[in-house]
Amino acid sequence: MNKYIDFSDEVRRALDDHKPVVAIETGGTFEGIPYPENAQTALNVMADVRKAGATPAYISIMDGRVKVGMTEEEVYAYAKMRGTMQKASRREIPQIIAQGKSGVMTIAATMVVADYVGIPVVSGGGIGGVHRGAEISMDISSDLEEIVERNVIVVCSGAKSILDLNLTMEYLETKAVSVIGYRTDELPAYMARSSGIKLTCRMDDVNTIAETYKIKNEFGIKTGMILANMIDEEYAVDSELMNRVINEAIENSQKDKVSGKAITGYLMKYIKEKMGSDSMEAQKHMIIQNAVLAAEVAGKICC
Repeated sequence: MNKYIDFSDEVRRALDDHKPVVAIETGGTFEGIPYPENAQTALNVMADVRKAGATPAYISIMDGRVKVGMTEEEVYAYAKMRGTMQKASRREIPQIIAQGKSGVMTIAATMVVADYVGIPVVSGGGIGGVHRGAEISMDISSDLEEIVERNVIVVCSGAKSILDLNLTMEYLETKAVSVIGYRTDELPAYMARSSGIKLTCRMDDVNTIAETYKIKNEFGIKTGMILANMIDEEYAVDSELMNRVINEAIENSQKDKVSGKAITGYLMKYIKEKMGSDSMEAQKHMIIQNAVLAAEVAGKICC
């Protein structure tokens, strides 16, 4: 195995015994939630994944080492570094390792590591996509490129509302990536339930989802799959309010001349400040909800 990767004892045993493991992105939990709530949220996620019958494997880079699975001590140490770590996508992984630094992993980076070590199910908040105005900026998240290349199922609450969701879906359709709605006919919009975009495939049970993944592999279809899991209604934010705040955030980002990799962080920070505690509670619930569903799917794939 790669000499730059460390496995937690728990994850190593599970992989050796062919037990279900869920790879979890660190970006949404550790960077998206303030300390110490981020640490407690991570521990809650890990506990709930175990209750659902799988082993949790938060994927991170700490001091130049890729961590597949984290101990409680590592969770707190990593959580305290919030705001100081570099955001790692595929491109940044070798750079951060070579410099002996720490990085917070996007869904794209999590897919890279999960696919490499043989973990078929990845859990995250919302997948990246085609940014608004991409016809000029050509700004397309590497999450989309990785899902085309990686043989994983990504369980998420659709794509982030700050994106051009129609173009994101067109990109995925062009690349033949399955987007499956879990008990929904509509693409979720991250912390909001409604996007107005209808999905072509809905599945209501994890057995069918796992079987779809297995059949895909039998035919040698290497593209990944997206399992879109709508946030529970009691925690969801209002779609109309969310869109108004997003439009404000975009206008402000243009005034402040924010672009490139910085735009996502800028917009998400603005939205959370405007939406207040409701958005934070929605994010925490969404992260746990998706991880539990990912654990259930992972368990069926291992059967």
